[in-house]
Amino acid sequence: MTLKELQIGKSAIVDAVGGAGALRQHFLDMGLIPGAEVTLVKLAPMGDPMELRIHGYELTLRLDDAAQITVTPTEKTPAVHAPVAEKMVEHPGLGEGGKYHTKEGEHPLPEDKTLTFALAGNQNCGKTTLFNQLTGSNQHVGNFPGVTVDRKDGVIRGHAEATVTDLPGIYSLSPYSSEEIVTRDFLLNTHPDGIINIVDASNIERNLYLTMQLMELNIPLVLALNMMDEVRANGGTIMVNELEELLGVPVVPISAAKNEGIDELVEHALHVARHRETPGRIDFCDAGDGAGGAVHRCVHAVSHLIEDHAARTGLPLRFAATKLVEGDTLIESALDLDANETELLGHTIAELESETGLDREAALADMRFNFIERLCDKTVVRPGESREHKRSVAIDRILTGKYTALPCFIGIMALVFWLTFGIIGAGLSDLLTLGIDALTNLTDHALTVYGINPVVHSLVIDGIFAGVGSVLSFLPTIVTLFFFLSILEDTGYMARVAFVMDQLLRRIGLSGRSFVPMLIGFGCSVPAIMATRTLSSDRDRKMTILLTPFMSCSAKLPIYALFTTAFFPRQWRAVVMIGLYITGILCGILYAILLKFTKYKGEPVPFVMELPNYRFPSARSVCQLIWEKARDFLQKAFTIIFVATVLIWFLQTFDMRLNVAASADKSLLAAIGSFIAPLFRPLGFGDWRVSTALITGFTAKESVVSTLTVLLGGDTAALTTLFTPFTSIVFLVFTLLYTPCVAAIAAVKRELGGARAAAGVVLMQCGIAWIVAFVVHCVGTVFGLV
Repeated sequence: MTLKELQIGKSAIVDAVGGAGALRQHFLDMGLIPGAEVTLVKLAPMGDPMELRIHGYELTLRLDDAAQITVTPTEKTPAVHAPVAEKMVEHPGLGEGGKYHTKEGEHPLPEDKTLTFALAGNQNCGKTTLFNQLTGSNQHVGNFPGVTVDRKDGVIRGHAEATVTDLPGIYSLSPYSSEEIVTRDFLLNTHPDGIINIVDASNIERNLYLTMQLMELNIPLVLALNMMDEVRANGGTIMVNELEELLGVPVVPISAAKNEGIDELVEHALHVARHRETPGRIDFCDAGDGAGGAVHRCVHAVSHLIEDHAARTGLPLRFAATKLVEGDTLIESALDLDANETELLGHTIAELESETGLDREAALADMRFNFIERLCDKTVVRPGESREHKRSVAIDRILTGKYTALPCFIGIMALVFWLTFGIIGAGLSDLLTLGIDALTNLTDHALTVYGINPVVHSLVIDGIFAGVGSVLSFLPTIVTLFFFLSILEDTGYMARVAFVMDQLLRRIGLSGRSFVPMLIGFGCSVPAIMATRTLSSDRDRKMTILLTPFMSCSAKLPIYALFTTAFFPRQWRAVVMIGLYITGILCGILYAILLKFTKYKGEPVPFVMELPNYRFPSARSVCQLIWEKARDFLQKAFTIIFVATVLIWFLQTFDMRLNVAASADKSLLAAIGSFIAPLFRPLGFGDWRVSTALITGFTAKESVVSTLTVLLGGDTAALTTLFTPFTSIVFLVFTLLYTPCVAAIAAVKRELGGARAAAGVVLMQCGIAWIVAFVVHCVGTVFGLV
C-alpha cells in the first residue's frame, strides 16, 4: 500500500520512496527512508495535507506526494532502547586549551585576525534566538518554519574580532530549497573560520543529520545542544562527554532562550577557529554494515576517484564524494570529471545499488540515519513524552480539528482584526492623529506669525504635514497588527494555519503558507507584502505579492463609506461593502489562475513542513518584531512617501507656467487630471475632478476622499453631480482594484527587487481595474442602469 492509504492513528514501515530529483532527496533528508516507522496523526480539515509522526517529530505531506511512498502496515509499538551505560567518561576537552589540547601540527591564526563564524541549524531549533544572544542584535525570532530567509551578520558581544552570520534554517545541504542553496553557497564559497551548529536536544536524531554533513566540510565546528533544560525537565539527558568523544567536535549544552551556556560556547568556538581544530571525524559509514560495507566501499572509492578534482576546485573531499554518490548535479558539474571517470563513477554507483537493494540517494540517507541511531543509543537517555508535545496535541485537537479548525481560525482572526482596526489600533491611531493635528496647527501658527512665504508655508503644511502625517497615522494600526501576528507566529499557530488552508490555496497555484500574508492584506498591503518573506519558494512569494493588492485594505474604507452613504439607503450599504470585498477576492482568484498557467506555470512547492510544538511567545521577540516593522515603516514614510507627497503638493500648487495656481482647476494636477479624464469616460465618470482624486489616491487611498471634498468645495452632497448610483458602484469597483498606495508600491519594489517590477504592478492593477469596471459598466448599460 502507499502512505496515502494509511489510516489515521495507524503506523507503517516505509518500503520505498518514489519520485525523483531534489524533492525525493528532501523526503529522504527529512527521514522518510526505507525502514523508517511513520504514524499518521491526522488529515487537515479539508482532507489534504496529512500530518505524520516520524523520528519523534511531526511532518506534513500532501496526499499526492504520499502516494509515491510505499509502506507496509505495522502495529505501533513503544520504542525500546537499550539503557545507556552509566559510565564515567573523562571529558575529551575538545575546543579547550587544557591538558587534552594537542598542539602537534597546529598552525594557530594570529590573535588579531578577524574570525568569521557561520551559525547553522534546522528550522525551529532556536538558531535566531542564539544569534541574538551572541550578538545582542535586534533580529526577529519566530516559531514559523523558514522565518530566517536571508543571512544576517553581527559581532559577537565582547569579542570585536569575531563576527557571526545567521544562515537560514535548513535540514540538509542538498540544493532543494532557496534556504539550502544560500547556506551551502555561503559555506563553500566564503569559507568561514568556524561553524556553530545549533541542535535541538529534544529532537536530536533529526538534527544530527545536518551535523554530519557540516562535519564533512572539514571546517572547525562546535555543536551547541540547545533546549537541554526541556530534555532534563522531561526526565532525559544526553551524555555530553561520550557524544563529544564519538563525534570528535566540542559539544556544549545550552539554553539559548535562558542565556545558559552561551559564554562557554563562545570560548569553544573561538578556540577551534583560531587553532584550526577541524572535526576529528568525517567518516560515518561502517565497513561492517548489513550490506557488507557497500556504502563504505562506494564512498571511499569515489573519494579516491575525485581527490585531484576536489583539490583543484577547493571542495572538501568527503563532502564532494557523498554528494556525488547522492547524484548532486551541481557538485558533479563543479568537479568536471572526464568521460572515463564518469563511467567509472557510474559503475561504482551501480555496484552500491545492487548490493544494498536501495538507490543511491536512499542508501546514503540510510547510512546516515543508521549512524545517528547507533550514536544516540550510546549517548542519549530518552525522555518520556514531553510536556510541550502533550500540550500541543491537546491544543491541536481543537485548533486543527476537522470541524473546529475553520471556526477557531475565523474567530481568532476576527478578534485580531477587531482589536486592531476597531479598538486598540484604531484608538492609538486616533490619538496619534490628534497629536499630528496639534503639531500641524502649532507649526501652522508659528509659520504664520513668522510671516514665511505663502508657497513655503503651503509646502510645509499642505504638503509635508498633510501627506506624511496622514500616512504616519497608520503606524499604530500596523504595529498593533504585527503585535498580534507575532504572538500567533511565536506560539506556532501560523504553521497550523498554513496546514489547514493548503488544500484551498493549492487549487489556485499557491501553498498554504501564502494564506497569512493575503489575510494581512485586508488590514494593510504594506505589512502583507513584507510578510511574504516567510515563504520559502520564490515563485510562491512573487505570486502572493501580486495577489495581495486584490485584498481590499482598510485604507479604502473611507471611500466605501463616503459613496455608500451618499448613494444607497442604510439597508443596502453593508451589502455593497461585502460585495466589494467578494469582488476583490474573486478577481484575485481569477488572476492567480491566469498566473498559474502563464508566467508562473507549475504547482506550488510541496508542502513538506515540520509542525513545531506550541510554545509561549517571547516578550523580547515580540518587541523586536514591533520595532523592526515600525522602523521599516518610518523609513518609508520619511523617504519615498515624503517625496511622493511633495510631488503631489507641487502639482496641486503650480500651474503650467510654474506660477501659483489661481484655483484648483488651473493647477498642473488638474491639467494631468484633464489629460487622463477621457480614459475614465467609458466607465461613466470622465470629470477631471474624479481623475485628479484617483491620482492623489496613489499617495494614500484616503486622499481620494479628501481631494474630492476639496474640489467639491467641502460639500460631499455635490457627489451627485459627478455620479449616479450605478456609476458610483463602477467607481467603487475601480478604486477597489486599482494600484495600491505609494507605501505598498515601495514595499513591492523592495521585495521584488526593482523599480521595473513595481511599475509592472502599478500598470497591471490599473489595467485590471479598468477592465473589470468597464465590464460592470457594460452589464449595467445592458440592463438600463446607467
